[in-house]
Amino acid sequence: MKIICTTLNAKYIHTNLAIRYLKAYAQPEFQIDIVEYTIKDPSLNIVTDLYQRQPDIIGFSCYIWNIEETIKIVKMLKKIRPDLIVVVGGPEVSYDVKEWMENVPEFDFIVIGEGEETFKQLLFALQKGKDVSSVHGIAFRQNGNVIINPQQNKVNLAEMPSPFRFPEDIPHLSKRITYIETSRGCPFNCQFCLSSTEVGVRYFDREKVKEDLRYLMKNGAKNIKFIDRTFNISRSYAMEMFQFLIDEHVPGTVFQFEITADIMRPEVIEFLNKEAPPGLFRFEIGVQSTNDEVNKLVMRKQNFEKLTRTVTMIKNGGKIVQHLDLIAGLPEEDYTSFRKTFNDVFALRPEEIQLGFLKMLRGTGLRLRAKEYGYVFMDHAPYEILSNNVLSFSDIVRIKQVEDVLEKYWNDHRMDETIEYLVTNIFETPFDFFQQFGTYWDEQGWARIGHQLEDLFRRLYQFLQTQSLQELPIIEGLMKYDYLRNQKHKPRKPWWDEKSDKTLRTKIYSYVLDHPEALGETFASLQLNEKDLFKHTVMEIVPFDLPHYLETKEIRQDETAMIVYFDPATATAHPYFLRTSALKEADSKHRL
Repeated sequence: MKIICTTLNAKYIHTNLAIRYLKAYAQPEFQIDIVEYTIKDPSLNIVTDLYQRQPDIIGFSCYIWNIEETIKIVKMLKKIRPDLIVVVGGPEVSYDVKEWMENVPEFDFIVIGEGEETFKQLLFALQKGKDVSSVHGIAFRQNGNVIINPQQNKVNLAEMPSPFRFPEDIPHLSKRITYIETSRGCPFNCQFCLSSTEVGVRYFDREKVKEDLRYLMKNGAKNIKFIDRTFNISRSYAMEMFQFLIDEHVPGTVFQFEITADIMRPEVIEFLNKEAPPGLFRFEIGVQSTNDEVNKLVMRKQNFEKLTRTVTMIKNGGKIVQHLDLIAGLPEEDYTSFRKTFNDVFALRPEEIQLGFLKMLRGTGLRLRAKEYGYVFMDHAPYEILSNNVLSFSDIVRIKQVEDVLEKYWNDHRMDETIEYLVTNIFETPFDFFQQFGTYWDEQGWARIGHQLEDLFRRLYQFLQTQSLQELPIIEGLMKYDYLRNQKHKPRKPWWDEKSDKTLRTKIYSYVLDHPEALGETFASLQLNEKDLFKHTVMEIVPFDLPHYLETKEIRQDETAMIVYFDPATATAHPYFLRTSALKEADSKHRL
């Protein structure tokens, strides 16, 4: 039999771990070809490619992000190859199994839940032409009726073969995210999460995991993401793995973990702050809501005070990037409550905040209790909510406006100083800034068109002009600073209209050439001549003492000449500042 395991990833950079486990577990009795596509690939192209490979059996790994496209592909394949055996598995089809079998007759088999052993047993039965009714953990049809065989024992993870030792994967390791797991299951019971349907946590063999990590790093993997639901549930295990990665990591490799922040002990964070190289680790932390009553309704245990301590200690350490998740639409969390949740989390200033919307996943307790809270949600994947008894669709639209600009203006870190000043000094709360700006963004129709970096600055400035702010000149100065310091090369045309007096600019440059030490020792060491200065720098005057603000966050009314040098050798920007006293010496006739 020719067997293919395939899936549609959300993006090219993603890899599917499940089908690699199936391939590894099926060996040596069965040889499986792995083929991956993305949800953006044309369906007919995928069908054509699969058809030309002439398989006897195709297994599809199904998730909320690919199920709709997967069904389209399966239906086309079955029209062309009615004899083709189609097996589907994955979290999306492991629940409401009878419904799937009845609604999609092109599915010949569904592998329910953990699939490695089940899929191999099914292959044995199909190869030998035996009755599949003895295979546990599958759904199939018999005499027109849907038969569901329940799962039996879970796979012994300690004996699982490695899913990483395939030569064909090696050329892609440096270009894609590599997913790895050291455990399965979750100790918590959050009712919106599929992990709540599993009982207990099981671990893979530690030494095998370490060998896999060594192999991946040796062969060029750069971005390795652990998919354990709670990586730090066992403190001793987490510490052992952290120490291993610190000791044996290859420079340039990044490891990402999902951690539960309120159970992380201070001594673990102190260890990481002291021993971990900067940038080696990234932590994803699910906060979801800071409303204790909301958390109780979804059976979620969370101590936000301890979570805050953990996030703050990690941030102060400056070694680890943190990504905090929020979910809008949890039971009884109305717009006002979510506004508070957002502001509570933003106050921690994590590097990234993911604002997601509740999805009523098949198999979760919350979906089963949807009527209790008046949930209205999409009939099709990803089953995102449209409203509930305390959150209208209009409220959801408004929060989506927040999400849009949050991603562009905070998570991408294009203008950190500007946003910090706005949310601290201008708007009542961070949420109010993102909401007002997001609403304006939507009203202008910008959500439906593309944008360049300069557009982001122009659009923010246009919005701020509608606010009649006395502080607008200060904000404009910070925006110029953010724009220039994040450029790799000298911009041809900045986003703002040129306002500087060209004569004054020339005189300031002349002063700098004569007194380079006025910009500091680092600038003086560059030994720039006149040609270099005009070719590789941008000069802008801002109406306040910018270096003093960057150090103290206090506005002092002293104009500053900001000179940004764009190093052609390193493609980096280096800002330097000249304060009022030197400016007056440069040109005493100009009123600065």
